[in-house]
Order: sequence, then structure tokens, then C-alpha cells
Amino acid sequence: MDNAADAQASLEAVLKDEIIRMYEEVADDPTAEFHFYHGRQAAELFGYDPELLDRAPAGAVDSFAGVGNPHQRADLKPGETVLDLGSGAGLDSIIASWGVGATGSVIGVDLNPTMCLKAQAHTASTGTTMECHEGRMEDLPLPDASVDVVISNGVINLSFRKRRVVEEMFRVLKPGGRISITDIVSGKQLTQSIVNDPKLWAS
Repeated sequence: MDNAADAQASLEAVLKDEIIRMYEEVADDPTAEFHFYHGRQAAELFGYDPELLDRAPAGAVDSFAGVGNPHQRADLKPGETVLDLGSGAGLDSIIASWGVGATGSVIGVDLNPTMCLKAQAHTASTGTTMECHEGRMEDLPLPDASVDVVISNGVINLSFRKRRVVEEMFRVLKPGGRISITDIVSGKQLTQSIVNDPKLWAS
């Protein structure tokens, strides 16, 4: 590796740790003060059906830290396979599992193995199932053309290699598959000082 590649790899490692720390804090103490919307208040603000939130486990709802509602455009159908990119505590995976029904399946991918366990436990408590893989969205642990729909809620912005993330989503999609993501964007080019600050990336 050259110096620039070494520096980026080091920064990505620090960022991973910051992301894991921050979202574990939300999951462990969702009543704490954070600088971003989270929990049921955020989910309702983003248009989640209150009846679905009532059905979902409180732990999944309280730990929600998305930035929008990918289900509004996902148009999930019974029998489909859904990838939840950055599945967190599992709220979006749970709603997706209800959408695809018993003949469908939901696969989560998250940086944090603890969050994968939380998501699987929350999903199981609803009488449905999901499989969750610890992994990076830049290198998805899934075969080519294996999912019908990719959903994602507020995680792609956390990647240094967004083009690679998009390539990976299209790689795992079946022909004719769909992507429904919600995320945050900047209308301006970020300064190098911001790019080099993992705490700002993770916030």
C-alpha cells in the first residue's frame, strides 16, 4: 500500500469503531440525548405506520436511528428476498419480513455483531425470522444475483467508498431487482478536515 492508501485504511478502521460505539449507545440507552432523531418519534416523523410500530418489539422501535422510510417505495411482495443494508436493531428487517411473508426471507448485514444478535432476537419475537451477517457494505457476504430488493436507511453516507457500495448492491441484486434507500447527502463538497474526522462521519 502507498501512504494515501494506508492513511485511508487507518481512517476507515477508526470510523468503524466510532460507528459501532455510537449505535451501541443508542441501542443500550435509547432514552439518552443524541444529536439526531431516533426512536419512535423519528419513525413516525419519517412516515412509518403507527400500527406497525405498535406491533414491533419496543427495543427495535426505541433503537431506531434511520433517516427516512425505505418501505414507502420498496413495494415488497410475498416470497421475495430482501437485503437490509445496515440492519441495526432490526426495525426495518421486521417490517420487511411482514411484507414478504412466510415464503420470503430477510437478510441483514451490519458492521456490529452485537446489533446482528439484537436484530435477530427482535425479529424472532415477532414470530418471523431473519439471518444477519456481520460484514461491510463494500464487500457484501452474499452471492451474485441472490436478492430481489435492497433496502437501506441512513448508512451509505458512512462509507468512504460509496461507488463500491453501489456496485455491491447491484452485484447481489437479481435481474429486475429493486433498490429502495433513504440517506443523507451534502450539497457541498466536504472539506478535507471533515473527511479526515471520523467523529463527524459517525455523527
